[in-house]
Amino acid sequence: MSRETIAFDIDDRGVATITVDRPEQLNALTAGTLEAIEGALDEAVDRDARALVVAGAGDEAFVAGADISHMVDLSTPEAQAYAELGHRVASAIETFPAPTIAAVDGYAFGGGCELALACDLRVAAESAVLGQTEIDLGIIPGWGGTQRLPALVGDEVARRLIFLGERIDATEAAEVGFVGEVVDDDAFDERIDELAGELAAKPATALRAAKEALNAAADGSAATGLALERRAWAGLFGTHDQREGMEAFLEKREPEFE
Repeated sequence: MSRETIAFDIDDRGVATITVDRPEQLNALTAGTLEAIEGALDEAVDRDARALVVAGAGDEAFVAGADISHMVDLSTPEAQAYAELGHRVASAIETFPAPTIAAVDGYAFGGGCELALACDLRVAAESAVLGQTEIDLGIIPGWGGTQRLPALVGDEVARRLIFLGERIDATEAAEVGFVGEVVDDDAFDERIDELAGELAAKPATALRAAKEALNAAADGSAATGLALERRAWAGLFGTHDQREGMEAFLEKREPEFE
């Protein structure tokens, strides 16, 4: 497994940081990048990380979504495998034994939002822009967004964001409950470091128990919903609207949906 597209670090406080490192591609996620994140998560667990930060490299993006050039020609079975991989990574973040922080600095669209949704806490830089933008590609969120977003922001807000593909700024994201904190751009890195350090200093066993209890309370029928989402997302590949939406994005033109 190559880690060329991510960076991994764990400091002497026990704070692990996974940084998606494809700034020229706005940190868009390929299958290889997801596999590298999965491996880094395993290492963080093995090294008893006391807190985990998920971040994106560069100044423009947290994660701008899945890499559309990678997705555009996927068959339904290939899309199903890609959905399974994205779900595995999101679930590994969600069930990580220590608190996790999404450091949302810049664009967080599609799969990037879904990575952030899988984290326990979301902190956004003032200039961040977020959105579940998949609808304009002829698909839907495929890595947990249809289930985790409404649990966080409520049904109506989630439907508007997913149906319309709206992009919202950090202030509005905080108002609807998408993120828990907005920080000035200049103070963002310092605040992430401070918060991660505060979490790492707490009693690890108690935090793990608290996280397990909170996840159990929120679970309900989430497993059924997540399985349905994976099938629905993969089933859209090969349709006219999926191909048209992604080809139009890559060709920088407006799509012509059926």
